[in-house]
Amino acid sequence: MSAPIDSRPIAIVGLGYVGLPLALHFADAGAMVIGLDVDPAKNARLNRGESYILHLPSERVSRAVSAAKFHATADFSRIRECQAVLICVPTPLKGSPETSREPDLSHVLNTGRSLAPHLTPGILIILESTTYPGTTEDELRAVLEEGSGLKAGVDFHLAYSPEREDPGNPASDVSRIPKVVGGLTPACRDLAMALYGRIVKTLVPVESCRVAEAVKLTENIFRSVNIAMINELKVVYAAMGIDIWDVIAAASTKPFGFMPFYPGPGLGGHCIPIDPFYLTWKARAYGQETRFIELAGEINTGMPRYVVNRVQAALETRGKCLAESRILLLGLAYKPDVDDDRESPAYSLWKLLEEADATVEYHDPHIPVVRPSREHRQFTGRTSVPLTAETLATFDAVLVVTRHQAVDFALVAKSAALIIDTRNALAGLPVNPQTYFKA
Repeated sequence: MSAPIDSRPIAIVGLGYVGLPLALHFADAGAMVIGLDVDPAKNARLNRGESYILHLPSERVSRAVSAAKFHATADFSRIRECQAVLICVPTPLKGSPETSREPDLSHVLNTGRSLAPHLTPGILIILESTTYPGTTEDELRAVLEEGSGLKAGVDFHLAYSPEREDPGNPASDVSRIPKVVGGLTPACRDLAMALYGRIVKTLVPVESCRVAEAVKLTENIFRSVNIAMINELKVVYAAMGIDIWDVIAAASTKPFGFMPFYPGPGLGGHCIPIDPFYLTWKARAYGQETRFIELAGEINTGMPRYVVNRVQAALETRGKCLAESRILLLGLAYKPDVDDDRESPAYSLWKLLEEADATVEYHDPHIPVVRPSREHRQFTGRTSVPLTAETLATFDAVLVVTRHQAVDFALVAKSAALIIDTRNALAGLPVNPQTYFKA
């Protein structure tokens, strides 16, 4: 069954923060890419050469479209033209990390069901979505074989290669980030490596799809656990009158044995708040406990409430109560300089503040309007207020959630009546110690 990489198109399913950059890299390398997405509005924008992601300039999309190297569609029958399909769809939880820790593989499995009738002998299927070990060779393999009548590893190739995107990081370039690749068989892995070799300089072969799936979870669990530790230390040191940011800066001077992680108001993004619970869920099927991971999850999901308590305490120093106060959230995106608000702790803060009868508005230069989402439907359509001295004067407190470079923090320091900073965003600026608090 082994077949070389050829000139036929590559299909990428899911044109989001992972799939679209991947599609453009393959297009830049000269491959013809068929992008498959169920959102017709998104496909129409992309086919006009327009990017809908802040850190991906429209000129890159336009160049690929103009060169006839990229086309977006919802027509899964186009798979029959392709030599390979890369699946880059979401793997959320059934509910939020606060209410549910059960994996939701519906996007992956429904994609598999849509692909299966159009599979041709020799085609290569690669899953990139983060998931628990066994998903590719068990669940995805089953729906592909059932719907196609073909056998994985015999009639078609099946592999797993986790995405390693870091949106908003200028140093994050798919071509320069080593790519882990595991296959159902050695032949599956080798063909997947040949495909990725067109755009990635360093390939890291591993023994199986399960190992590759475990690699991705381990990377994200490492971050989750270390962020939880720093968040816990922040709370402890704050009680002692010690600034965690000063501690981290000094500890970072040690050239070995220490790696800096930074505290925040809670975890955000589609990876760190969710992925560790994919392993905790799967581990139970093997009779194993993951107490360390679950404790980290509890600490991180508890940070928004800690921050709200800090806001309340700061307001009380000014003779105000949280109820009926006007609070400005500064930043909705989960990380700096992106327009990605998935799982952002800002929404947890917003919900808690409104439950306490505060009036809440937000400013984010990259998210002018809150987009529809199943996680925070109650905020859909709310709009960013302008960041001016006059606007700041109307709020009792400003809560800094995201450290965007585009935000004028000097103006905030000068004009806000009260500032609660969760990101050390005003470091180095002149602030009034009576009205500036870290949380």
